Amino acid sequence: MTGHVHLEDGEKGLSRRLGIAAGLTLALVVVEVAAGLAANSLAILTDAAHNITDVIALGLSWIALQLALRPAHAGKTYGYHRAGILAALVNSTGLVLIALGIFYEASQRFQRPPEVDTGIMAMVAAVAFVINLGTALVIRHGSANDLNVRSAFVHLLGDVFSTLGALAAAGAIALTGWSGWDAAVSLLIGLLILWNAWGILRETVHILLESTPLDIDPEKLVDDLLQVEGVRGVHDLHVWSISRSLRTLSAHILVGEISIRESAVIQAKIDRLLCDRYGIRHATLQMECENCLPDKLYCDMTAEAIDTGGHGEAQGG
Repeated sequence: MTGHVHLEDGEKGLSRRLGIAAGLTLALVVVEVAAGLAANSLAILTDAAHNITDVIALGLSWIALQLALRPAHAGKTYGYHRAGILAALVNSTGLVLIALGIFYEASQRFQRPPEVDTGIMAMVAAVAFVINLGTALVIRHGSANDLNVRSAFVHLLGDVFSTLGALAAAGAIALTGWSGWDAAVSLLIGLLILWNAWGILRETVHILLESTPLDIDPEKLVDDLLQVEGVRGVHDLHVWSISRSLRTLSAHILVGEISIRESAVIQAKIDRLLCDRYGIRHATLQMECENCLPDKLYCDMTAEAIDTGGHGEAQGG
């Protein structure tokens, strides 16, 4: 119970920081749109557009955090932990679309570079850089283990580089007189946004497909399980993630003709191993006697569904 309370306190603190970051970012959007139009700067307007999506991303992250605090129930036996993954999916998809829009607009400006007011551009970029860096640091804590918060953090970090790029573009235009630097910097910013978005998008899809976590080698995991005293075999193994920090496993464990008490001792050893070495804190283990010979390490659920006419059958060990 105490650990759960600490978790909720941490989530509430993070929600508060997300709200502060969203408010500051929204105020910056208003300033950047006005300044970007006045200076005729694509880099500033690009950053303003990115900041608008940041406000949306921060809002989605906040909603997902609130949902994650809801307890599990009969309809949602794993709770709402996947809400954060869905928010990360929406945020990363939005980043991809923004990057594509930047590429198109930059290509148009390369052909006909407009005049840019470098004074306004540099001043607004400097202010935006400070604000974006501050908001990114506000939510940095907690982004390492939460893909939802990380997607929002990447949004804000992208803005830090966007404004830094706009500042560099203003200096380059002032030195060379070529307005095309504005579009060139916007193109580089778009590539950076796309790179970061792709990493988050790939990881969210990986989790939604219930794939094995990338840092877990199933063969090594099985070898470790077989080192546990009393374990004679492993089959029907499944390892997947509910969220980035919440991993789960199910497996059939072959043991000898032993009592339930002895079986519980083996299960406790397995639970401790999974938690300490692999970060798996939720494991469902079916203990079976040795005459339940396994056919495959990973069960073919599609084949089983066809064999049973789409209806599962309970099988004893």
